[in-house]
Amino acid sequence: MKVVAFNGSPHKNGNTYHAIKLVADELEKEGIQTEIIQVGNKTIKGCTACGQCVKNKDEKCIIADEVNEWIQKMKEADGIILGSPVHYSAIAGTMKAFLDRAFYVASVNNGLLRHKVGAAVVAVRRSGGLPTFDQLNNYLHYSEMFLPTSNYWNVIHGTKPGEAVQDEEGVQIMRVLGRNMAWLLKVIEGGKQTIKPPEREAKTFMNFIR
Repeated sequence: MKVVAFNGSPHKNGNTYHAIKLVADELEKEGIQTEIIQVGNKTIKGCTACGQCVKNKDEKCIIADEVNEWIQKMKEADGIILGSPVHYSAIAGTMKAFLDRAFYVASVNNGLLRHKVGAAVVAVRRSGGLPTFDQLNNYLHYSEMFLPTSNYWNVIHGTKPGEAVQDEEGVQIMRVLGRNMAWLLKVIEGGKQTIKPPEREAKTFMNFIR
């Protein structure tokens, strides 16, 4: 099994990386391969709402950049970790641009991420961690993914790179999350042979303007 993690921080080895690495270390202990992809220092354009991914259904965004490669990595993975620092109580801008495009492409291509295991982690200096955590979870919920939990919300604190590992409670949160994620991945893998998953329903769309 494999988990792919996306680091939405502009800093490759900042506290978001350390949060992801704490989770990844527990996964590796359980024999689950992990890969961390740096997103936050790239130049990623946001979704232009062109609708071509809906029309083409080729598992690609029409904008030719790293996002299409990352979509395929998510498709091939059993689990996904989304990590972001906090910018104005929200997801870092480059990370959000990636998530908007990748998750929409996945949703219109027969739900590429459906029933995979997904987890969100956040690194923050002081406050804004929970709103950012909620925002990351929106992508996972919309995709019909399964979310492992920890013993608190998945937020770790630190300012300078590496300070997060001094947040003892935050470290425990990430460790417990990693163990629970590993267990859930194994339970799902083991159940695939004996329990048939529910069929995917076509999305019902409504608006309130008549």
